[in-house]
Amino acid sequence: MQAWQPPIENEEQLEDRLSEPTAELVADLQTLQGDILVLGVGGKMGPSLARMARRALDRAGATTRQVIGIARFSEPGLRERLEGWGIRTLGADLLQPGALAALPDAPNLVYMAARKFGSTGNEALTWAMNTFLPGLVAERYAQSRIVAFSTGNVYPLVPVASGGAKESDPLGPVGDYAQSALGRERMFQYGSQQHGTPVAILRLNYAAEMRYGVLLDIAQKVQTGRPIDLTMGHVNVIWQADANAVALRALTVCESPPAIVNLTGPETVSVRWAAQRLGERLGKTPVFVGSEGDSALLNNAAACHRRFGYPRVSLEQLLRWVAHWVTAGGRTLDKPTKFQVRDGKF
Repeated sequence: MQAWQPPIENEEQLEDRLSEPTAELVADLQTLQGDILVLGVGGKMGPSLARMARRALDRAGATTRQVIGIARFSEPGLRERLEGWGIRTLGADLLQPGALAALPDAPNLVYMAARKFGSTGNEALTWAMNTFLPGLVAERYAQSRIVAFSTGNVYPLVPVASGGAKESDPLGPVGDYAQSALGRERMFQYGSQQHGTPVAILRLNYAAEMRYGVLLDIAQKVQTGRPIDLTMGHVNVIWQADANAVALRALTVCESPPAIVNLTGPETVSVRWAAQRLGERLGKTPVFVGSEGDSALLNNAAACHRRFGYPRVSLEQLLRWVAHWVTAGGRTLDKPTKFQVRDGKF
């Protein structure tokens, strides 16, 4: 049984825990050679993943190996924060001609550049980011080992009782975001086929931390008395640091054809149950609308857990942390996950 961990009181503590490497990650990175390039480091997960990589390399004694983060760096202060953590940063708009050619070579690449929210109404940019750009990257880094983030949205909704879609199950993306995300996978698969590039594709849903995620979305609605839509009545979640660790360790399982890895927590989480548990801690009674459907967007990550182990942070621990954060008025990213969407329109 996992021991309870103390609450997270501020963003400094949160950033520290999100980037804490596992002993297994340190050992895995000792077996790899060369720098780690993170394309799209400016997103929700990128900074903590890059910092985790830096900390793991330092603990492995590989202090001369670089972690290089690439982004446009539109968020004020992010670039300076990454540099302060020992991460080399390079600013680039990856869709601009010549941008990829100007980047350094690296034997290890984590691909995180993507677009989801705002896809409806600007579908062309979504497809450019999610499908066209991966094709360019697969060609530019044909000699690298590539871990590419994808999404569980490439699967159709599956029966709740099924335990979630497995890696071998048929795909059925709904909407431009999900379809273009499958396009991203196909571009990396094509590059792997053409060049023998070792690739691992991670189908993630959903990473959670205190400032963002499905559990925060639910907790905020419980706290403010806003109704919680139950039509997407079940979800998967995983502590973001555990997702980061698996993503970096996946550099050791890249292969051609690409390895496919469902990345999420072990539970099929009832939205109603999670809201009630959060309500107990927040001293509020959740308000619900709609009723649970018999299908949901769910991943079965059993193969991932067999290979990389169970998450370090349990669902119950996450609920405790999120409730404490919301009660204390901690800062959030103000980016709802829209986990309740069933028609693929983001």
